Amino acid sequence: MDKGMTKDLLAFIGRCPSNFHTAAAVRRELEGYEILQEGEVWNLRPGGRYCLTRNGASLVAFRVPAGEWQGFLLAAGHSDSPTFQIKTGGEVQGPENYLRLNTERYGGMLYDSWLDRPLSAAGRLLVRTDRGVESRLVEIDRDLLLIPRVAIHMNRRANEGMAYDPKQDLLPLLGLAGGPSLLSLAAECAGVREEDVAASELSLYVREPGTIWGAAGEFVSAPRLDDLQCVYAALRGFLSASEGRGLPVLCVFDSEEVGSATRQGADGTLLRDVLGRICAALGRELPVEIHHSFLVSADNAHAVHPNHPELADPQNRPRLNGGVVIKHSASRRYTTDAVSEAVFAELCRRAGVPVQHFANRSDMAGGSTLGNIVGSHVSLNTVDVGLGQLAMHSAYETAGALDTAYMAEALRTFYSAGLTVRGDGEIEIH
Repeated sequence: MDKGMTKDLLAFIGRCPSNFHTAAAVRRELEGYEILQEGEVWNLRPGGRYCLTRNGASLVAFRVPAGEWQGFLLAAGHSDSPTFQIKTGGEVQGPENYLRLNTERYGGMLYDSWLDRPLSAAGRLLVRTDRGVESRLVEIDRDLLLIPRVAIHMNRRANEGMAYDPKQDLLPLLGLAGGPSLLSLAAECAGVREEDVAASELSLYVREPGTIWGAAGEFVSAPRLDDLQCVYAALRGFLSASEGRGLPVLCVFDSEEVGSATRQGADGTLLRDVLGRICAALGRELPVEIHHSFLVSADNAHAVHPNHPELADPQNRPRLNGGVVIKHSASRRYTTDAVSEAVFAELCRRAGVPVQHFANRSDMAGGSTLGNIVGSHVSLNTVDVGLGQLAMHSAYETAGALDTAYMAEALRTFYSAGLTVRGDGEIEIH
């Protein structure tokens, strides 16, 4: 595996400063795909390529095979990352003549990783038109904000551990009193008048670009690697796959970092709605097709930390550049079972992609991801996978420079295959 794909990954991340930009960036890559509207009748045809978005931040794309097919081949990642969302009317005057922003944390993050970094704001504006309102993407593409630390001279115990108060310690500095407002800057960047902005949905993002580094260029660091690394790899696998015996579906869900319980999240109806409408348009029975379907839930995994290897499980401890990670949990917070592990590991073997395994240390609780949430709405064989990374939920994360290509190749092979469920625990892989 070479690192060329990782360079492309960094360019992709640079185009995705918010969840809304991520959905738009993926859609731009789907050249020739017909855009479907949920409020219209779908007329699907063999050989057709389609995509749709919901609430501007989630996307589903699929291809209808020209030949015979059975079941759906799905891979899912998420468009959102931990950040600070800017509250409505979010400017705070003072103290003195400072102008700050009132923010609310979105998802779980490592607070101190956001401090003393150049930041800006991105998201969407809802703009009044003659017919009502419409959404406009906006990115204030310059160093605009910063959350300053307190100097060591004023907090001599800062290096002994710091408990940050989000309402006081983590508000970003915008400027001095009398300067332009955030909304005026956002409206200017979106090419609209400030008085025409009906509402906004803006979050902070880190301005530092991603980089490939290390003695031999082994590592990649960037904002939002969780989960844009998997989103990008799934997109590349989806686009490069040959036609197999299943109907390929690419899912990019919003709201994973806050529990997925939104209309565009994995805990909403989006996926079941789409699969049901595909079956209805093509004269298929949804339960039958789901029975022969398989989901790869792709979200990054914890690699062994160089300074704290004791935090990893003694056996299931992924390393950077070690290949795709299959994630396990006895509580089923990861949905992998023996059946889905065996199927996906076999596909990786055929692809020539190395496989690793992750489980939390037995005395430590772990996170969850999309697989078990999707499974509560669409019951199908599911494997949870990811790529090893360090400092998950930091503002600037680190992973292996080779692993993006491993995931893309594994998913290319997956999307090019076909699965037939012969019975419980018996799956034929074409």
